[in-house]
Amino acid sequence: MTMGTCSTQAYGEAWYWDKRYAHESGPFDWYQNYSTMAPLINLYLPRSHGHHRILVVGCGNSAFSEEMADDGYAEVVNIDISSVVIEAMQKKHSNRPQLTWTLDSLLCGNNSRLNAGNMLEEVWRVLKDKGVYILITYGAPTYRLHLLRDSCLWTIKLHVIEKLVSGESPEHPIWKLTDPVPLDDDGSSVEAVLGQNPDIHYIYICTKDLSLKAGPKHEVAVE
Repeated sequence: MTMGTCSTQAYGEAWYWDKRYAHESGPFDWYQNYSTMAPLINLYLPRSHGHHRILVVGCGNSAFSEEMADDGYAEVVNIDISSVVIEAMQKKHSNRPQLTWTLDSLLCGNNSRLNAGNMLEEVWRVLKDKGVYILITYGAPTYRLHLLRDSCLWTIKLHVIEKLVSGESPEHPIWKLTDPVPLDDDGSSVEAVLGQNPDIHYIYICTKDLSLKAGPKHEVAVE
């Protein structure tokens, strides 16, 4: 799949993705594929600890969910803004009961321009009490942390992974994927550890923390 020339402002519009998926069948993984992320996902959502219901937000036509099912996850729910890609994936995986594909009505119609905070609140509502929210992004902690902390009551751990080159993991990663990166209140500690502008994706592991519900707002320092 190619990126094309459309402004990134169109990325929140269903028509844009419908048009793309109608002409480009993929599959395509935007950030990381499942094989590179599996050690971290298995760490926080261990298959040995029983049934996990996984919600994949903005699934597209990625093979990520299919590979999760192949790895033993029994229920992977996929949502996306594009009816074109949802219909295509439903047809493609019609014989796999572990995988379901649903049009994300939250992002359609009048709700298509939700801000990051509202989206995080909705994802947290869907995950409910025992949810673990895993966010893979290029957004550095100095920008992303306050959005996460202001939106929901959760404890945050940070992991990092090098950006994929030709679909292969780096031979000598700058940081072990399964080890959390030291994270202070404003996220500046990450640069001290990894240097300026590392060529990585940031992975935020967010888990519900009821201790943050009462009293004044807390800033969470994760060890």
